[in-house]
Amino acid sequence: MPVTAPFTSSAEVVHYVAGKPYVGHGAQTQAVYNPATGAVARQVRLGDSKDVDAAVASARAAFPAWADTPPIRRARIMLKFLELMNRDKDTLAAIITAEHGKVLSDAAGEVSRGIDIIEFACGIPQLLKGDFTDQVSTGMDNWTLRQPLGVVAGITPFNFPCMVPCWMFPVAIAAGNCFILKPSERDPSASLFMANLLKEAGLPDGVFNVVQGGKPVVDALLHHDDVRAVSFVGSTPIANYIYETGARLGKRVQALGGAKNHMVVMPDADIDQAVDGLIGAAYGSAGERCMAISVAVLVGDVADKIIPRLKARALELVIKNGMEADAEMGPVVTREALERIENYIGIGVQEGAELLVDGRNYRVPGHENGFFTGGTLFDHVTPDMRIYREEIFGPVLGCVRVKDFAEAVKLVNSHEFANGVACYTRDGQIAREFSRRIEVGMVGINVPIPVPMAWHGFGGWKRSLFGDMHAYGEEGVRFYTRQKSVMQRWPNDTARGAEFAMPTAK
Repeated sequence: MPVTAPFTSSAEVVHYVAGKPYVGHGAQTQAVYNPATGAVARQVRLGDSKDVDAAVASARAAFPAWADTPPIRRARIMLKFLELMNRDKDTLAAIITAEHGKVLSDAAGEVSRGIDIIEFACGIPQLLKGDFTDQVSTGMDNWTLRQPLGVVAGITPFNFPCMVPCWMFPVAIAAGNCFILKPSERDPSASLFMANLLKEAGLPDGVFNVVQGGKPVVDALLHHDDVRAVSFVGSTPIANYIYETGARLGKRVQALGGAKNHMVVMPDADIDQAVDGLIGAAYGSAGERCMAISVAVLVGDVADKIIPRLKARALELVIKNGMEADAEMGPVVTREALERIENYIGIGVQEGAELLVDGRNYRVPGHENGFFTGGTLFDHVTPDMRIYREEIFGPVLGCVRVKDFAEAVKLVNSHEFANGVACYTRDGQIAREFSRRIEVGMVGINVPIPVPMAWHGFGGWKRSLFGDMHAYGEEGVRFYTRQKSVMQRWPNDTARGAEFAMPTAK
């Protein structure tokens, strides 16, 4: 039977522990809003350390049997989960739009990218294969294997309530770990919907758990002795805190932080394609993406060609309830986010940037209380301005003018964030030099949002990533497992007598 979604009603959103909904000990709740109307849609139960203890105990109890389950059988459960996610992807997209605000087509794309990672995780028998060396020394063989860590946790942001959790738990679970998800309390319902699909797919109770909440839950996960690894995606200050805290406590940590993504537009670029790329990447999902383009770096005389077109397109954006089929941009997630974004616009004006399109005080008829802001466009932004240096996380695009390619590369490489970057050009040599010389983790050539596919892995450089391994892909498998090396020989091949010298290959 298909899973129903009581989480989209006015009912309270709770935790998920040991294969079933769990109210927990924490008595505090928080409102979950419909961003398009500004109305409270439901309440989410906020957990505490006792709820984390319950989830960890459930995961710890399930771990021995799950880790001992052959990888092919774990993969079959992932295959069933994949089937169910495809079956219910439209329902899941609607849940995301209702709580986050992004347009329905964008939510559907998010679900599809999450499904990609599940497909990758279904190949876990191949991904876990080790190496073998016959006769590494006389009468001795050596091989390696990868084994799960145990109980691991993921802390995920509001902007991708399906895709980012899917960067984590499918790979972790397929590799034999038990997982605790701490989703954003702003849009928590997608987590429970996926938990129920995993249950329907046949995942044993306790292998996947959800604890709703804020910082107390994060701290309880970080300090719990039985949580072996923590994955995080969010702002840089929190990523830094999670990395330093987790590492100090001896945990494996993967913490993806903030971004200030640039798009360099060369004079030879296809202007229509560059405009399309900038408009979609800057204003899609109301700019609430860690891969959103927030800075257009315009080289030479290309600014005079592209600025008028960007202004016209920004003014024509179709902004409305994300559930409507023709919507290009929906509301931002909360009123606090709206106020922060519009405050940054005021700062940009004070700093002397030229405000070409002002998105402040935007109103959608029939949704006057919704959290809407329009697309904003600045020209003559300079590197000393806060709107250039800081992550706004909203539909604000700033244009910086530079004289040549070398200045563009220097500008990008000087920023503290190094998550994603793009370059639009027809010149193969420029494209090659840009790809090699730019100090950013994910690079697009005529691709505005270069999010790697499931088997490649996601992650930036500098203050956009804390930790040694990127999310998902083969690095994700390595993050959620540890290597064991085995050397073996048998009595008939073992020389008599103690050996006091360092063993060497013989």
